[in-house]
Amino acid sequence: MSYKIDDACVNCGVCASECPVEAISEGDGIHVIDEDTCIDCGACAGVCPVDAPKEA
Repeated sequence: MSYKIDDACVNCGVCASECPVEAISEGDGIHVIDEDTCIDCGACAGVCPVDAPKEA
């Protein structure tokens, strides 16, 4: 299982800098998580100011 970033994302990039496997990149208006790379650690969810990353 991986995380997915929902529409609440404000595109701040805090999650990307915390991802230990660099699975998060800037998408079209929001950041996106590569589900094949994500290791389900939850680091992104722990730092997001708007709780956008959710377990998929």
